[in-house]
Amino acid sequence: IRVPSARQLVYADRRANPKGRLPDNTWIYRPQDAPPGGFSPMHDTWYFSRVAGTFKEREGFHGCQMPEQLLGRIIRISSNPRDIVLDPFSGSGTTLAVAKKLGRQWLGFELSREYAKRIEERLGRTSVGNALDGPADPMRSAPKTRDGKSKGRMRHGRLVLPLDADTERGIVDAYREQCGGESTDFVLCHPEVSAAFVQACKKKGLPGNADAWNRLLLRIRKTGRLPKVRSRTKRLTFAEMDPYSFASEIAMQALAIDYQRTLDEILCAPDYAAEFDRIAAEFASGFSSFEYRWAALSLRKRAKKSKTLAKNEFVDWLEKELPKPVALARFARRASPGSNVYVLTKQGGQALYVGETVDLPGRMAQIQDAAGWQSLEVTGVILIPSEQPVQHGLQSALIHKTEAFLNSDLLRPDFDEL
Repeated sequence: IRVPSARQLVYADRRANPKGRLPDNTWIYRPQDAPPGGFSPMHDTWYFSRVAGTFKEREGFHGCQMPEQLLGRIIRISSNPRDIVLDPFSGSGTTLAVAKKLGRQWLGFELSREYAKRIEERLGRTSVGNALDGPADPMRSAPKTRDGKSKGRMRHGRLVLPLDADTERGIVDAYREQCGGESTDFVLCHPEVSAAFVQACKKKGLPGNADAWNRLLLRIRKTGRLPKVRSRTKRLTFAEMDPYSFASEIAMQALAIDYQRTLDEILCAPDYAAEFDRIAAEFASGFSSFEYRWAALSLRKRAKKSKTLAKNEFVDWLEKELPKPVALARFARRASPGSNVYVLTKQGGQALYVGETVDLPGRMAQIQDAAGWQSLEVTGVILIPSEQPVQHGLQSALIHKTEAFLNSDLLRPDFDEL
């Protein structure tokens, strides 16, 4: 629920917290734009522009549509993913659509049959993890300021960090000193090495903080100006990461839904990385932070191939009828060794997660014992037997078919392109 700070938007101060600031009593992004006497520090006011008729997010069938970004803030403050959000007067359906996008369950009432029909259509176009409509910074949709002077440059709702020659030289030197011949991915995934890199940047007096230095490190890598290294870290196979890679996927999706953070943004910010580790451990305990993070990077690297396989080899699964779920407790007792794709469901048959494993009995034991799975109240399992050792493409096709919201959007193919 953080908002951009004046240090970011107005002063371009590299010491600013890249996550922004917590809103105070007056929640307004650009104080110099406030009307005389309006939004004074004594007021409990949030600044958001109304959804005008010319706005792209306007649905057009309701006269008082609320901004999605406003409801997103309220829902994040008052609930956690998978909680139920109730709107007894649904109107334009914004609350329900935002709840669905943020991974909440939703329940709505609406007296008007016409509105109810329009809401159902809107929800049908909405998927878990979709970006909220409208700018996160509402001042971007309001008239431009006359008196303020903005020095910060924003891209995709994030402040673009300035990178001068001295800062780049310091970051490159800190990386060279601490990387131990390993890649930038290794540095971000290994907590101790990452902390040593951050400490080296701090000792050099570089402006910014850990998140800023890590993001700048990735930007410098993209330009090809980092020293060439030959990583000694062995690339792990899917089978070797099988006991915990699914937990990494779930943690990555949870942060993508609730905080709209990419994997790079998660790994660059120590707070987000720690939250990623915590969520992953809830679903597969006993592994290191490095293992969880490295598995997430591996999943991202194979995502494009998985989606291509889904479109080329498994598109027929979109029309197939899946087997009925078997009760989890009964299925776990009968699970036989081998490679399998499976779908986890909750009461009513709603799909939670589509996974694949080379050790089905072991996976079922994890699902029964882990706190994360228990909180989701998994009740059933749909098994898709496979004779091949790995079926990444089939997993992606079933993610699309079942709309399982715990799977990473990186693995979700767009069959509409076919």
